[in-house]
Amino acid sequence: MTKAELDVPQKGGFSFDLCRRNEMLLKKGVQPPSFRKTGTTIVGLVFKDGVILGADTRATEGPIVCDKNCEKIHYMAPNIYCCGAGTAADTEAVTEMVSSQLALHRYATARESRVVTALTLLKSHLFSYQGYVSAALVLGGVDVTGPHLHTIYPHGSTDTLPFATMGSGSLAAMSMFESKYREGMTRDEGIQLVCDAICAGIFNDLGSGSNVDVCVITKGHKEYLRNHQLPNPRTYISSRGYSFEKGRTVVLSTKTKQLKELVEVTEGDAMEE
Repeated sequence: MTKAELDVPQKGGFSFDLCRRNEMLLKKGVQPPSFRKTGTTIVGLVFKDGVILGADTRATEGPIVCDKNCEKIHYMAPNIYCCGAGTAADTEAVTEMVSSQLALHRYATARESRVVTALTLLKSHLFSYQGYVSAALVLGGVDVTGPHLHTIYPHGSTDTLPFATMGSGSLAAMSMFESKYREGMTRDEGIQLVCDAICAGIFNDLGSGSNVDVCVITKGHKEYLRNHQLPNPRTYISSRGYSFEKGRTVVLSTKTKQLKELVEVTEGDAMEE
């Protein structure tokens, strides 16, 4: 085999060129990058007249609560909304990018956006990054073909379901859906079930918390219920202030120390200006 043939890269298949390098780095003590844990509970269901989406409002950075009242239900089109779980920057960037593409498509065609169009754009973008864009989405909307609900995983795979949950609190929320969901639910029944599912995630998942946001999408109409439920109200309001009566804390000992006067006055000529 000639040197020219050795320099030509292989076509097709997998490349394992970096396996020996990675093994050598591990032996030298280099730690591989760890995953980033995020916390969210997002849900959606199909009811008699449309789709209902729900999400909690807690944003976390590891064990730290960064924002207690963030918005996780993102606008995609007048008839399409999307809940995002994962890295907040990724979910916002992906949904805003696809939302702008849907707007340009509406201008070009003078027609209402279809849910399957948003689904195709989202999953194609995520699939191209093979999961490195950490955005798990619940997409819902109503178009000329009826109500639709889809889940989109970070690596690009999708599901079409009558009810769906995603995020770290998805298992607790799914238990509510599997026990109470039925076909042909009314609007009020659907909102109540979505709230119950989000509350299950809030109270059983440390990464989920704060309030419940709900978005109801029907034919030609959208209703965004911001902070629809407040399951974790604050026990006090800091803006009003609070005080403790004197004597609540026990004083064990008291010591008084007389400080010496540090400034000494000396006679002399006054300083000239």
